[in-house]
Amino acid sequence: MDKIFLNEMRVETIVGIWDWERKTKQIVSIDLEMGADIKKAAMTDNIEDTLNYKGVAKGIRKFVEDSSFQLVETMAEKIAEIILTEFKVPWVKVRVNKPGAIRGSKDVGVVITRGHDG
Repeated sequence: MDKIFLNEMRVETIVGIWDWERKTKQIVSIDLEMGADIKKAAMTDNIEDTLNYKGVAKGIRKFVEDSSFQLVETMAEKIAEIILTEFKVPWVKVRVNKPGAIRGSKDVGVVITRGHDG
């Protein structure tokens, strides 16, 4: 299985449990790896034969911008659900980082892998 990836998509959103986090948008950084079979697209050189990663990015960006989760865990899970159902990939790995959330640390976040078979 091949992979299509998107790294460091930065999105402003409401995320967090503290009062100030519920009022002030923060940047989250999202990395995606998606299972795909790219052999046909490589042969035809046609976007219709592959996963349109621009479409994925646009959809996920809009979803995250409009969301207001308390936990990055919930955000990651919902992103995975969208990609699996709307873009029909067999599996997805989602990494959501909250840069600067912990003093003395570059970032903190979660990484999940989800697929149609569990």
